[in-house]
Parts: sequence; C-alpha cells; structure tokens
Amino acid sequence: MTRKYFGTDGVRGTVGETPITPDFVMRLGYAAGATLTAGHAGEGEHPVVLIGKDTRISGYMLEAALEAGFAAAGVDVMLTGPLPTPAVAYLTRALRLQAGVVISASHNPYPDNGIKFFSAAGTKLPDALEAKIEARLSQPMGCVAPGRLGKARRVDDAAGRYIEFCKSTFPNELDLRGLRMVVDCAHGAAYHIAPKVFHELGAEVHAIGAAPNGLNINDSVGATSPQALQEAVVAQGADIGVALDGDGDRLMMVDAEGRLYDGDQLLYVIARSRLANGGLAGVAGTQMTNLGMEHALAKLGVPFARAKVGDRYVLEALIERGWKLGGENSGHIICLDRHTSGDGIVSALQVLAALRLQQATLAGACADLTLYPQTLLNVRLPGGFDWQRHPEIEAARLAAEKELGEAGRVLLRPSGTEPLLRVMVEGREARQVASLAQSIAEAVRRVAA
Repeated sequence: MTRKYFGTDGVRGTVGETPITPDFVMRLGYAAGATLTAGHAGEGEHPVVLIGKDTRISGYMLEAALEAGFAAAGVDVMLTGPLPTPAVAYLTRALRLQAGVVISASHNPYPDNGIKFFSAAGTKLPDALEAKIEARLSQPMGCVAPGRLGKARRVDDAAGRYIEFCKSTFPNELDLRGLRMVVDCAHGAAYHIAPKVFHELGAEVHAIGAAPNGLNINDSVGATSPQALQEAVVAQGADIGVALDGDGDRLMMVDAEGRLYDGDQLLYVIARSRLANGGLAGVAGTQMTNLGMEHALAKLGVPFARAKVGDRYVLEALIERGWKLGGENSGHIICLDRHTSGDGIVSALQVLAALRLQQATLAGACADLTLYPQTLLNVRLPGGFDWQRHPEIEAARLAAEKELGEAGRVLLRPSGTEPLLRVMVEGREARQVASLAQSIAEAVRRVAA
C-alpha cells in the first residue's frame, strides 16, 4: 500500500497541521500500540513502550497525546523526557521493551515535530510494519477494558544510563586527556548528555547550543548550521569541534583551523581505522555519497554499496551484506559493532578513537580522500507530473553522463515530502558539474511548464 503518513523517518510535519495534531497523535499511539505489541505480552502482562523526545515546546503536548493513545491500547509507557533518538533505541533494547518512540523532527526548526518508532531490537521499523500501523489508523480508535488500561512512569536514570553506554563504545585503553573540544548540541536532546560524555573521557569541553528554551532547537547552531561551531573552535583555540543535530543522530566535525568535515569524510576516517585493525568487510553509503568516497575506498580495496537515501536504508544494506559500517554525507553514521542505529555521539567517539590510534589530525586522516564537486538543484514540479515519462529529461541526463564519463555521476531523485525533483551532478570539474546540472534542470522546467 502507498504510505500516507510515514516518510523516510517516521511521521513528520508542522505542529497544528495534520498529521502533527493532538488528536491524530493519540490515534497514532493507539494504532501503534495495537500493532507493535500484538503477541509480545504474556497472560495478564502489559506490553511496555519507551517514549523520549527532543527539546521542542510541542513535545509536552505530543507526549501526552501519545501516552493517552498507548494507554487506551493497554500499553504501559515509560517516559524519559529529553533524550537523543539513539538513546531511545539503546534503552528500548537494553530494557527489553516492546518498542521505543521518539518525538522529534530531527534537524528541522521548532515549529515542526514528528514521531518515529523503534523495534524491540533498537532498529527503525521496516516499511511493512509502518504500513500495518497506517492500515490500523483507518479503523476507529477503541479502548481496552478499564482494568487493562496502560499506566505511565518516568525513567529517572535514562540520561545516566545512556552516558555510560556511549563511553563504553570508546576503547578502554584510550582517553581524551589533553584534548580541547567545542561541542555544539543544537539546543537539542543531547544538551545535557554530550558534554558530559566527552568530559568524563578526559576532554576539556566548551559547550555551545546547550541552552534549550523550547523554541531555539537547530536555530543557527548544530550539524545543519556548522558556522557557529567553526567560529567557536577558532575563538576558543580548541583542537576539534563536534556538532550534533536536534535529536543527536547526525554528526559534523571541525578541525583546529575551522575546516568542516561532513559525514562522508568522517565515515572514511572510521573506515581506515577499522581496516587497519582488521575489522572492515565493506562500507554502505547512499545515492548521495560522494563519488570521491567510493573511489578512495576502492583504492583501499574496500567494497562499497549504495542504498536509497535515508539511514534506515543504509541499515538494511548493512544487514543484508553482513557489514558493520555505513552512513550518509548528511552526518548519519552507523557503526553496527557499537550500536543498532546512527548515533552522533558514538560516531564522534569512533572518529576520535581513530585519530588517537593513528596519532593524526582530521586533515591528515582525510589526506587520501578527495571529494568531487557536487551541484544539487531542486526543480519544482506541477502536481501529478511524472518526470520519468518524458524522453527530453532522459536525453538531458544521458548527455550529461556521456560528457562526464566514469569521472562523474548524475542522479535524479524526487523529494519524499515536496513536489520537487532533485537534480544532482557530480564530477571532477566544478564548472562542468554546475553547467550540466543547470542544463538538466532547464530541460525539466521546459517539459513541466
């Protein structure tokens, strides 16, 4: 069936507009409770679901609505308060719960919010299970008998548990003593966690983006606005900087000179370290992974595979191949030998461990990786327009691919949330790349006019 509400990362939208309204989220809680927990509880037992959230002001309202929906389905709820998305994934698995739920719109501004689910194994739900929840939403909301209603309680030690878990993913023989760090928490869910993790491992930490007020999440800070981190690292004379996004699953890093390193570069640093220690079978990326990354891994003899855009699809590719390392250039990095989901803090620790083991800087560790120039254009399409049925667009794409040869790449991809066609061209020469992207975009505009 066609998914009506679930996108690539759960249900997301503007608060107060369908589907992010109190009544819909309550029905979503009920539908998820009835679907996710079917057959998981024994006689007389209540299934249990963990609910975490980021720092948006709307989180209070949506948390209450979800709690009501789950209770009506006979599901007990454990509430963590503000907690990174990967922390909910970890605690769901560690506490042997039936599911985990995160109230967050990740890197979006505060007027947006969303709901995403984790399975008992701490992984994002497969498309088929999300489809079942959607099907259940089309039925009227019910309510179990009064004696079977679910209850709710707070988890007071959730942050502490997760801090210890993060530290456990860093090698025991290493520490961060002598390292001056700036940590940008995006005024998000990791504001009270990330600085403590790095400090307790020995680093001198200067935190920014760590004063959430419900309205400032991702506002000119964090992984999607890295200039604040770049400026702070230089101003503080720090050795390195770490930027997370609002829900703590994305990572960008900055070196002492203020240079920014994206997800592809950080993934490469981890891959080189894993390879040197005999623990790398292959790396999974996405359609947006830079071609330079693929070529650099090939020089190392490391197999590489591309998945659809979205960390859930990277995870599926890793599981299918039995690999442990993958990610996106947006900063989602998955280290399955450390965690079941992408985790900004854990990924930063893997990069820092690699640098310590190699006695290298970020620039030195990325010396053999040259990212190719990439141009991404968004072309607005009229409603119902099927761009794949027009030979003029295909001819423009083929002409660009012929001109680029093996030294470049063209990707046409529809947006999952807006009536846009994303035109991406990548190659060795920036001017050529920009020109070819414009020619394809113009072809799309002509046909769509």
